[in-house]
Amino acid sequence: MASDPALSAFTRTVDGVHVRLRLTPKAAANRITGLHKNEQGQAVLKAQVTTAPEGGKANAALVKMLAREWKLAKSSIEVIHGATDRNKTLLVTGDAEQVLKYLQDWVARKLES
Repeated sequence: MASDPALSAFTRTVDGVHVRLRLTPKAAANRITGLHKNEQGQAVLKAQVTTAPEGGKANAALVKMLAREWKLAKSSIEVIHGATDRNKTLLVTGDAEQVLKYLQDWVARKLES
């Protein structure tokens, strides 16, 4: 099924939804490149930002890009694990069921064509 990778990249929690992500800083453009499998075989969202990973600037650029893409407030997206690593876990706060459905629908529209 098309949404299966999204289900493993997005995990519902009490506070919202955790998103597994791999970030490439200092890229040619800010963009989301799709869903891929990590070394553990888990689906992760891959993203690139043009900002260098200095002083949290790449993380801030990532949050800004995702907030714009997902049409959410920047304050609702937080890097909760992997702040200094390429592999990150984000928390998207809000009603977990609604956020999860929204992100799954976004994946179906934007990444699965």
